[in-house]
This record gives sequence, structure tokens and C-alpha cells, in this order.
Amino acid sequence: MLKEKLDQLKQQAVQSFKGAQSSTSLYEKKTEFLGKQGQISVLMKDLAGLKPEERPAFGKLVNEIKAELERVYTDCELKLKTVEREQKLNSEYLDLTLPGPSYPLGTGHPISLVIDEITSILARLGYSVRTGPLIEKDRYNFEALNIPKDHPARDMQDTFYIDQDHVLRTHTSPIQIHVLENEKPPLRVLGVGPVFRCDSDVSHSPNFHQIEGMLVDEGVSMADLKGTISFFVKEFFGKDLKTRFRPSFFPFTEPSAEVDCSCLLCKGKGCSMCGHSGWIEIGGSGLINPNVFREAGVDYPKWTGFAFGFGVERMAIIKYGIDDIRLFSENHLHFLRQFPV
Repeated sequence: MLKEKLDQLKQQAVQSFKGAQSSTSLYEKKTEFLGKQGQISVLMKDLAGLKPEERPAFGKLVNEIKAELERVYTDCELKLKTVEREQKLNSEYLDLTLPGPSYPLGTGHPISLVIDEITSILARLGYSVRTGPLIEKDRYNFEALNIPKDHPARDMQDTFYIDQDHVLRTHTSPIQIHVLENEKPPLRVLGVGPVFRCDSDVSHSPNFHQIEGMLVDEGVSMADLKGTISFFVKEFFGKDLKTRFRPSFFPFTEPSAEVDCSCLLCKGKGCSMCGHSGWIEIGGSGLINPNVFREAGVDYPKWTGFAFGFGVERMAIIKYGIDDIRLFSENHLHFLRQFPV
């Protein structure tokens, strides 16, 4: 009795599959007969009425019929999808001469653009990029850079302290120490990345970027430093700009100098951008302090060197005439779209 019902369901399923007019209706027929709540599954509930010795043979027969119906379904599905695809191709018209759809292009962030341009210029002088950890040991951020415990840079209002021995790095200079400890001179490297200080207003941000250069070789002098920076300024800002060096103090360089370039806007004549001085400060520089070499285990005075550093945001502000440092991190599209790649 059950076998006859099963044969009837098989015939009905085959006819339904072959009679389906679309792949959607075919799937519905499959669910009707072979689904978890389908007719064959319902019939299997009557298996309990069979004698124990009859059940294995009937179960085997059910599996064979299911497999056969699956094959029929697959054949029908392939045929229907082929027909549907051909109908779709015949009904649609594709004009290959029409232009493709346009998609909005992204823009370059001014910080990334400035970093890329600076590294590209200095790469022509043999410099290559290094990075370092954002959370630095006190030794790398201060001690190894000749910054003693009582230096103002250690004040809590300037530095984010993680614990007694770790800080969010306040400058990229720690990269110099990592390089000096792990690489052998001669060296020409650039340390690039974000730095952190407790300061926030129109011209200062608690998170900004620095790019720092270091050259270590034999017989390095201030003349080499001045020549390198003067070349860079002309390549980055323009051939007509001049560079000047003012005596200053940095614990990790001796002698030290602030670096100014003539104002881009007034070309040195004096305007509101440069405070009517004709000059704009762009960074600091100097010969590497012998104490830094000794702390890093470098053979001084055999090896000497110089270092220089620029604030990337400041360089972007000068180059593009941006009046608020907060624009760099707010990421407004109307601002970023001014800097196409």
C-alpha cells in the first residue's frame, strides 16, 4: 500500500517538474514533494505501520526515489534556466558604444599628500622611511635623547603618561634611537608618524604628525645640514624661497637651530601670514648631541651626524594656506575635495 502511494507521488513529482514553466515554480514544486514538510516526508510517517522486517527495504526505496527525483529536478532546472537566459538576452538591448557609468573618485588627505611629497624629495638624497611604536618607553622618548628628569617636556601638561615607564610618544625622535641601536652607520633615515601632546586649540592638536630626518656618517657638519634643508625647502615650497637658521636649544642636538623659510604669500616682504616678519618657522635641526650617540652605543667621534624635524600639519598649513589645524581631523568632504590625488 505504501509502495503504491510512493510510486504515485513519484509520477506526480516527475510530471510537476517537467510541467513547470519557470525556475521559480520548479523550485516550489520541489519543496512540495521533497521539502522537509513535503509529501514524501509526510508519507514516511506511515513507516511505523510496517512490520520491522519491511522497514529497511521501504526506506531504501524511498532514498532511491528521492535521488531519482533530484536528478529529474536538476535536468529541468538546467533547461529552464537556459531558456530564461536566452529570453533575457533576446529581450534586452545593450549599446556597447555608450559611455560606462561614472563613479566619484576619492581624494588625498593633505597630511598624506605632504608626507608623500616630503619622503619623495628626501628619497632622492638617499633617505628611507622608518616607523616606531606609538607607546614608547621613557628611555626612548626622553632619557636616550638627553632629556633629563627635570626637563619641562616631562611635565604632565605636555605628555600623556601611560604609566611610570611608558608614554604616548611626544615626537618621532625615539625612532632615531631605535635605528642607531639596530642599524650600522652610515645612515640616512626618515622617522614618520603620529605624535601626542596635551595641547588643543586653533593651532595645536593633541594628535599630530611629524617627519624627522637623520644622517649619520663620518665628518658631518652644519654645512651638510644647511645644504640638505635648503634643498628640501626649495623643492617643497618653491625655488624662490630662502632659508635661514636661528640659534636655538634642543637636548638631543648641539649646536641646534630653528629653521625658517621666507613667506610663501609675500615672498619675504611681510604680511599677516608671517606676522609681517617675512619669515615662517618650519622646524628644528642641529648636529646630533654626542650624549645621544653614546647612549645608543654609536662610536663617537668616528661617526657624527645631524637631525631635523618638521611638523607635517604645519607644513600643510603653510603650503595650502589652511587656517585651522582642526580641519585635518574633522574630515569634512568639502575640505578634503580640495586635495585631489
